[in-house]
Amino acid sequence: MDALIAKADSIQPLNKKRRSTKNAAHSGPSKPKKASSSDQTLNSVAKHTSIPKSLQDTRALPEDVLNYKHIANKKLRTHLHRQSAHSARAQELLEDADMLLMDNAGGMEVESEMDRTWRVGQSSIVESSGQEAAKGRKEYKLDGGPYRSRYTRNGRHLAIAGRTGHVATFDWQTGTMHAELQLQETCRDITFLQDHSFFAVAQKKYAFIYDRDGVELHCLKGHIEPTRLEFLPYHWLLASVGNPGYLKYQDTSTGQLLVEHRTKFGACNVMTQNLHNAVIHLGHQNGCVTLWTPNLPHPAVQLLAHMGPVVSVAVDPSEGGRYMATAGRDGAVKVWDCRNWKGAVREWTVRGGGDPEVDWSARGYLSVASGGTVNVYNPPSIHTPFNARTSPPLYLTHPIPHRPLTSVRFAPFQDILTIGHSAGLSSIIVPGSGEPNFDSREADPFENKKARSEREVKGLLDKIQPDLITLDPEMVGNLAPPSKMTTTTFDGKPAVEVPYARLPRIERLRVSGKIDETEENPEDVGDGDEETKKHIKEEREKRKMRGKGKSLKRYLRKQRKNVIDPAAIAIRTKLEKQKEEKKRAIDAAAKGGEKQKPSALDRFKRSK
Repeated sequence: MDALIAKADSIQPLNKKRRSTKNAAHSGPSKPKKASSSDQTLNSVAKHTSIPKSLQDTRALPEDVLNYKHIANKKLRTHLHRQSAHSARAQELLEDADMLLMDNAGGMEVESEMDRTWRVGQSSIVESSGQEAAKGRKEYKLDGGPYRSRYTRNGRHLAIAGRTGHVATFDWQTGTMHAELQLQETCRDITFLQDHSFFAVAQKKYAFIYDRDGVELHCLKGHIEPTRLEFLPYHWLLASVGNPGYLKYQDTSTGQLLVEHRTKFGACNVMTQNLHNAVIHLGHQNGCVTLWTPNLPHPAVQLLAHMGPVVSVAVDPSEGGRYMATAGRDGAVKVWDCRNWKGAVREWTVRGGGDPEVDWSARGYLSVASGGTVNVYNPPSIHTPFNARTSPPLYLTHPIPHRPLTSVRFAPFQDILTIGHSAGLSSIIVPGSGEPNFDSREADPFENKKARSEREVKGLLDKIQPDLITLDPEMVGNLAPPSKMTTTTFDGKPAVEVPYARLPRIERLRVSGKIDETEENPEDVGDGDEETKKHIKEEREKRKMRGKGKSLKRYLRKQRKNVIDPAAIAIRTKLEKQKEEKKRAIDAAAKGGEKQKPSALDRFKRSK
């Protein structure tokens, strides 16, 4: 076909430049012509084809590009100039890409100073929102309450668990039901595992794992009377805490029960995780909040947060896990800075009865459900330190007549807040609370079956060991601290590595450099001359006198000055007598052994 089109000469250039004979006569010797291709179609198309502008580096370089004209080597100069130009263009493209991630992700704004955002009701928000956003305003009327809810990481699927045993999982955007169970026993909590294919339920006696169709897969008899469940997605760990007061970690990829921590604080009904470092936060009946990791048998942090039982704990995911909100039965809500723990950043008292429930959104909005009202506070007011016990400026409020309010949960990547209560669930719209930009490699709301299976396999390959869970995850990749192992030799034996704490005292002093290596044994200088012996003796006497004038000994001597002790007096008298006899012997040796004339007072000395 191409040969026929070329033969027919159907494609011709629009304007063919012809070389005039006049110009050819004055152009000098003609250059040899390049061999043209025999494909006329290729020749006609290639003349009017160019590289797309998006692939051309025709833009002028920025002014701050480094200049390497001072380098004599042409090859090196060209290479460095190409690298700096590439870096400058990459920086410009990065700045252009940042324009897509707008800092202002939406929200309600008032027109005048007298208006307030909390006066706007849900009906007005639904009318002003788009068609897709308005679908988030729903009311689920159910009879198995009170209910607790949990979303998947991509925010597409929702799992609910009623106190009386009603459990269901479904796609809340399309209304597709996955599983619905009537367990006919108490259900305290529910959570998804790596995705919506599996979910765990904290039932009356044990924790159970079900698949997407509601088929029971495992009965975790090691988790006795669980009250709260959390799943660590990067470590594939299912954490539970219950009435016995034990925090347990179950590896869902191998089925092994890794760690059991005895909290020693009794029954626990409050648990959450810090998405930044996978640390578990527990709230106890004595008002304490403790932070746990699998590699420590004791709390990494223990904080007295409230004067009564702690009923809810939440960690802010927008600031890298820096802020934590706690609510107590005393009606107080406190915001803590997890970097210093030097006191609450904000503290206020909520109205209404019941236990307050708190939860953070992906962009730092804090929801507090107390009594029959849900209040939402927006940053940065809740992050700003304030001494008075007054609540931050209110962003949104919504009354719910059904009590008690047992859970609040923000939907990922959506401006939706789901409240669980005795009559079912209520979903309200909170403009600006959701993160609009998602990473499809982490959590993709539009993933299909193949993408889900691939992400599950990659998650297993990239599984993080539980030993790396620490308060500061930035320690990974830093320089290792100096080793505490010390290489020493004992009695001429080969050198071995021994911890510094297990070394003898003389070896520890030698390793730390505090021992005086210049001391010599008296036996080593026995053959020296008299001057050397005298010098060594003087040095030894000086070393014996070290520490005699210390301030502590002077203080003790002052304290003992007025104390009369018969034993001390007798010893002091004996020492003085020995000192006098030694002095008398020295004087006699100095006079050549001459016999001294007796004195009249010598008879009194002998009588002693």
